[in-house]
Amino acid sequence: MKFVCIECKKESTSNEFVYHCSCGGLLDIVHDFQHYDADLLKHLFKERLSERMTPYASGVWRYKELIFPELPDNFIVTKYEGNTGLYASELLQTYTGLKQVYIKAQSENPSGSFKDNGMTVAVSHGNSLGYKKFTCTSTGNTSSSLAMYASIANADSYVFVPDKDISLNKVLQTVSYGAKVFSFPGTYDDGIHFLEKYSNELELYVCNSINPFRIEGQKSIIYEIAQYLNWELPEWIIVPGGALSNATALGKGLSDLYTLGLIKKMPRVAVVQAEGASPFHKMVSQQQKELIPEPVPYTRASALNIGNPPRWKKALQTLLQTQGVTISVTDEEILDAKAMIDKSGIGCEPASAATIAGLRNLVSKQVIDKEESALCILTGNILKDTDVLKYYHHEENTNATYKNTIHHTNLSRNSITNSMNGEK
Repeated sequence: MKFVCIECKKESTSNEFVYHCSCGGLLDIVHDFQHYDADLLKHLFKERLSERMTPYASGVWRYKELIFPELPDNFIVTKYEGNTGLYASELLQTYTGLKQVYIKAQSENPSGSFKDNGMTVAVSHGNSLGYKKFTCTSTGNTSSSLAMYASIANADSYVFVPDKDISLNKVLQTVSYGAKVFSFPGTYDDGIHFLEKYSNELELYVCNSINPFRIEGQKSIIYEIAQYLNWELPEWIIVPGGALSNATALGKGLSDLYTLGLIKKMPRVAVVQAEGASPFHKMVSQQQKELIPEPVPYTRASALNIGNPPRWKKALQTLLQTQGVTISVTDEEILDAKAMIDKSGIGCEPASAATIAGLRNLVSKQVIDKEESALCILTGNILKDTDVLKYYHHEENTNATYKNTIHHTNLSRNSITNSMNGEK
């Protein structure tokens, strides 16, 4: 395993763990897979599905050889993350107009989001270095995941959250896990800049997506999808785009699988952003060479409310290597798609629903053929943002397409019968 700058390609020679190259670029972890045998790996990963109460019961550490083979097991901090459901849904097939739609519900992770896949690896690495103080800036999911893992590691966590346009549910979850939470005026990007400047001085181990071990852990999402589908992936993978760590990790994981011969064909990747926070989509669609940050992003899908995604260059590589695309969708489209995902019995937070909204748009624009198959990654749990649920289904001034209101009625047979008939 070695650290390579994604900008200048120089290998890091520092004995200390750093997040940036001397040129300012982020670091990537590069593994040597030359001596691995695809069939032996498949057999090993299959055997580990029966593990219980060991690190290999985790849907991340099951693939340790591809993620962090050098780490001694005694440093692993795990809550048996991963192992999340993969579902097919006729309702969502009808809604999107696609022949086959799969859903990977990363919302079923221990803290309720996909962040656990990366966080277990980042905190385990920090643990191996002897850190006892972990930190992140967050719109919510990263903070609650970090707080959970730091508590398991008997360490402290310090979390920085913007003071507006975030979900209080996620912040309260973070507080409940024992983190010290600092609410500041500004954006997610301001928090990242603060940690980049002061984390070393404050002896804090940063667990944002600038940390390459976060990306290594998140690769496991695509490994698990491939294993669940017997190493034959759908033609499209659809992912929401906020900080773009997921798109980066997907691309890296797909490259690993293809290089190792675990899959025979690369699927295409679509990155979906909210219209009010879509600097990456604008850059790609306008064929710009550099991303122009959005200083004041806004979307009701708070996890996507990021105007300067730190991993955009690696996400762009994912698009290039998979012949991928980007698309932006309105908040109305996101919330309508969320209502359909919820109604399907799976459920998700708003940012996750951007995938189904984006897929529906891509099918209608004939970018994706109706006969193709696609898998949408749901990143967060339905209860991560109950304010949006209340806004969509309960407030009178919304024009929600699929509003499902609470019916106030007398507890009598006639009243209930009339209400039931009225719903049909």
